[in-house]
Amino acid sequence: MTMHFSDIARQAAADGAITPDEILALRRDGWGDGRITPDEADAIFAINGVLAERSPEWCDFFVEAIGEYVLNAWEPKGYVTDAQAAWLIGKIGADGKVDSMVELEVLLRLLERAANVPDSLKAYALEQIERAVMNGTGPTRDGGSLSDACVSEAECRALRRAIFAVGGDRPAAVSRREAEMLFRIKDATLGAPNAPEWKRLFVQGVGNYLMGYASPDAQLSRDRAAELEAFMADSSSSIGRFMARMARGAPNGFGMVFGHKAVAPGREQQVAEAQDVTGEECAWLDAQVHANGEVDEYDRALLAFIAEETGGK
Repeated sequence: MTMHFSDIARQAAADGAITPDEILALRRDGWGDGRITPDEADAIFAINGVLAERSPEWCDFFVEAIGEYVLNAWEPKGYVTDAQAAWLIGKIGADGKVDSMVELEVLLRLLERAANVPDSLKAYALEQIERAVMNGTGPTRDGGSLSDACVSEAECRALRRAIFAVGGDRPAAVSRREAEMLFRIKDATLGAPNAPEWKRLFVQGVGNYLMGYASPDAQLSRDRAAELEAFMADSSSSIGRFMARMARGAPNGFGMVFGHKAVAPGREQQVAEAQDVTGEECAWLDAQVHANGEVDEYDRALLAFIAEETGGK
């Protein structure tokens, strides 16, 4: 961290404000060597914690800088390490909650941009998003506001981004953990003047979990990505060793090479099978619907959607 960077951080801490010129200077210093250092990331969080007001310029810089540090500080880039996840959770949760909407935006952006994140960060992000939706107040970064009295349009946008994020539980689809979150929010806001988008999101989200298709190979773990990158960079690796490693990693992946082909369901068949609601899923749905002691309007809309999509099966 340069002296200029630390000077700006100390000044912001002293007066609780930061000017556009100082933000520009932080950008120049922070990306001067092409990366954000651990000390700079700590200083950025420290500045955010003392600001009386967070301007759009500051929010943009904070989200970009912290995202750069968490995603690209170590190889392979685009993944969040366990250490980075622990650091971020510690910074955001220092006071027991998401301190500002800009911190919530960091979590959302990481889920959207990362190829994968540790389970600890997925769970923490969903917990903080749920808490912000149900208890948060104030303006959001992308327009609208949080309200602890209902589910606003802005909160619907945040929820949709979270549950369909590439780095989330179930890439581009909804997981059971996310579906259960939707049910909890629904039960907590029954009778509130919720945004029209909320019922649609609830029905689509839970319906996607029950009937949507998600490829089991949609996400690659960080360790596996690192192993593949290391192999590609190893000029001493032979074709034979490559085939052996691939065979160990995917034993049915080279069936045609050895004169036979592993029979696996085609994508259309897998999508069709995913649309069937299993007995286990029916039991889960029944428990969720009756958790609040009534079949409410959201439950009825969901059940009608499922019946229509499955032909009443």
